[in-house]
Amino acid sequence: MYPLIRFVKEMIKFRNAPPLSPIEAHVSTHICWPWDLDPWIELNNGRTLTLYDLGRIPMAQRTGLISVMRKKRWGITVAGNSTRYRRRIRMFDRFTMISRVIGWDHRFIYMEQSMWRRGECCNHMLLRSAVTSSEGIVAPSRIMEALDMTFDSPPLPDWVQAWIRADATRPWPPEIPPEAKAHLPA
Repeated sequence: MYPLIRFVKEMIKFRNAPPLSPIEAHVSTHICWPWDLDPWIELNNGRTLTLYDLGRIPMAQRTGLISVMRKKRWGITVAGNSTRYRRRIRMFDRFTMISRVIGWDHRFIYMEQSMWRRGECCNHMLLRSAVTSSEGIVAPSRIMEALDMTFDSPPLPDWVQAWIRADATRPWPPEIPPEAKAHLPA
């Protein structure tokens, strides 16, 4: 289940926080609750991705993106991600989440998010996001214009560019092994 109560808490908590430029970091603190756990009594990997919403959406609010999207009837979607898990977050651990936009290209906005506990990075995610309208993907340059921002994207780091190139080689739709094809509905 989506953590709606926590989501509302984060939105209320940061409703009067100072505005952020599109490339400034949003920092928030969270607790790993019993309902966030997997059978090994640590933060579930799928829940980690859901909790990252609790960093991205308040960050979007603080940059002014949410009000622009409402006004223009735009939406936002995750278009891809890659996550590294290195340290466990256990029940009742308090952790800090850092969320920031790294930059953008002609279609997508690239963000990184990380969770930190006692000074150690527990996991790190690279995320590609797209703002959408009834006509399709909204160019990030148009988004910046709507935010009254006139600067270009910072250069995307080499590791982000490498991920973009690698992801472009991935087949779509995915190839289905012959033994699995029989199990797909017609």
